[in-house]
Amino acid sequence: MAKNMQPITKRCRTLGLSPAVLGYSKEYTKRNPKQARRKQSEYGMQLNEKQKVKFIYGVLEKQFRAYYEKAERKQGITGEILLQELERRLDNVAFRMGFANTRREARQLVNHGHFTVNGKRVNIPSYQIKPGDVVAVCEKSRTTTKFKSLIEEQGKKVCPKWIDKAADSFEGKIIAMPARDDIDYEVAEHLIVELYSK
Repeated sequence: MAKNMQPITKRCRTLGLSPAVLGYSKEYTKRNPKQARRKQSEYGMQLNEKQKVKFIYGVLEKQFRAYYEKAERKQGITGEILLQELERRLDNVAFRMGFANTRREARQLVNHGHFTVNGKRVNIPSYQIKPGDVVAVCEKSRTTTKFKSLIEEQGKKVCPKWIDKAADSFEGKIIAMPARDDIDYEVAEHLIVELYSK
């Protein structure tokens, strides 16, 4: 399985992202304006937006392209549907529910089979969650210190409005599809659509 092994803060600095978006508390110092690069081309801006979204969700090019093609086939605004598809990944949902500190950690926990969807164990990070699905931590995993400490720490974390989860609960229900205003980072998805539609 291919894996992105780039240093987090260095990549965040390049893409102009805050590490907090990825779940990291570490901050970075912004570049000196005198060291700023020359003006980006239109293609450069489009590529930067695509790389930003790919990096946030931990998706590589082939899989990201498949998400784009799937979004393009659906009716509606392609860019918003693309972000919606990425938000509905099981590893992202586990991160949003507070069962992991970062999306990378959530991906690993899903791979190790710590989560169930509607009572069935699922170990595929890209599994698409639908409204009405119940995502829970496996009974066996609930007793581990890892999940107990996560529930205590993340109890204060606010879930997006499309997820219904109690603060100290080991499970949550998807009550709606994620909306565009649920995306908590700045992204110009129309630039990604422009890049792929060339």
